[in-house]
Amino acid sequence: MKNPIRAALQRGETVTGLILFSGSPMITELAAAAGIDFVIIDMEHSALDLDTCAHVIRAADAAGITPFVRIAEADGNLVLKLLNMGAAGIALSHATCENCARVLEAARYAPEGGRGACTIVRSAGYAPGDWDAHVRKANDEMMVIPLIEDTATLQDFEAMAAMPGLEVFFIGPTDLSIALGVSHATFDDPKMAAALEKVVAAARKHGKYVMTTIGNKPDPVYGKSVRSRGVQAIVLGTDGHLFLDVCRRVNAVKT
Repeated sequence: MKNPIRAALQRGETVTGLILFSGSPMITELAAAAGIDFVIIDMEHSALDLDTCAHVIRAADAAGITPFVRIAEADGNLVLKLLNMGAAGIALSHATCENCARVLEAARYAPEGGRGACTIVRSAGYAPGDWDAHVRKANDEMMVIPLIEDTATLQDFEAMAAMPGLEVFFIGPTDLSIALGVSHATFDDPKMAAALEKVVAAARKHGKYVMTTIGNKPDPVYGKSVRSRGVQAIVLGTDGHLFLDVCRRVNAVKT
């Protein structure tokens, strides 16, 4: 399956995304209708299971929006199942070089990795005619997206940026701001701004890209300022946060 996010980033375009806590195929379709480019199905903080993920991935494919899945741990069996369903990639929370290496190993077919081979899965088109061509395409298109959320990872980010197979790095501002002692700060805070600058510089040095969320300050002006600092993949927030924000604003009719 083609991964249009990679192609857009390589063309120098900005892409936008939404983190899904609801597991709703309809929200996925609405995001696509709004012109959003990707969704990240959340299996870290939400209660979503594999069956729900499968439905959302199918809805995303039908609507023309790219589906990624966020996981909490480098669980090779979970990675295999999600990619077999058709997820375009895996976002790994609290990433380190070590757990990224484990996910890459689980996510790529031999000789690049150790992903189990099975033709009768959705991502393989249910028995493709040319298995070798499928393997090459799957290895080329799949993305592993590390979340930068800890000071140790930030301090040693140059090593992660240089790792083959990693192309997009997601700065998780909530956890990182807490780790830096500036809880829930935006990238306007000096410590957060310095972290963003460091990640962007290292990513650019290695021909790679940066993702982050503006959900802690869902404002287009702020989002454009983050984009101007070198972020090409911008997550607008979670479906929960955005729905809550709209409801609060519209509910002002009561006052």
